Amino acid sequence: MRRAAAFALLAGTLLAGTLLAAVPAHAAQGVNLSWSRCHGEGASAQNATFACDTNVGDEVLVASFVMDAPLEQVSGNEVYIDLISQDDPLPAWWDLKNVGACRESSLHFNTVEDPSDVVCVDWAAGASTGGIGSYNTEMGSIDPSLVSRHRLIKIALAVPLTGLMDLLADTEYFSCNLVIDHEKTVGTDACGGCAGSVCLVFRSIRVTTPTPTSDLILFSAATPGSNMVHWQGTGANCLLVPVRNQSWGQVKSLYR
Repeated sequence: MRRAAAFALLAGTLLAGTLLAAVPAHAAQGVNLSWSRCHGEGASAQNATFACDTNVGDEVLVASFVMDAPLEQVSGNEVYIDLISQDDPLPAWWDLKNVGACRESSLHFNTVEDPSDVVCVDWAAGASTGGIGSYNTEMGSIDPSLVSRHRLIKIALAVPLTGLMDLLADTEYFSCNLVIDHEKTVGTDACGGCAGSVCLVFRSIRVTTPTPTSDLILFSAATPGSNMVHWQGTGANCLLVPVRNQSWGQVKSLYR
């Protein structure tokens, strides 16, 4: 009887383990930011290093997101990424995009997913277009003492109304790429500060639909630390960006 009871207990344990193994792990909802590849691909990196010895080439920063419930009729993404440098003020090498900036033409945007991705899925199936709306510091978005070494990058992308997409839960979706080229790193017109440490934090994303009340705003990392990347080591303090300390009202105010 004891042997039979023990066998039954063992069989039940094995069966329970099999059933648990058959249930897919629940992916955490949130945002990811990584260098080179989508976060879930495994070939991505959270720190980029560059010898600052050439004007050729570029660095690719990939934004992605995960939802914990399906969302129908998705029309676009509104992305907010903070940049903060260890050096004060922000080095000229990171003076990007705006007219008259030292590297005015060195920040680019695209929605072209890496064709080698097997985990990440382009939420728009190649149909989204958009751009960088602004690259500035906004009063109220960060502690006033940090304004001189901070930038807030605003990005918007969308599909036509004929291309609305129904998205799934527990899937890592590719949103967009930011591309930072190496121009004006060396030479007579070089912009200094390439070697300084910088942190970029994916503050939030709004996954939009034709009905604003159905929009989803994500403002936390999908996994610990997956919403932030470093440039040239970890000297810059990512925690100076007040993502976790923001109230829900403050997050929503970014999108008004």
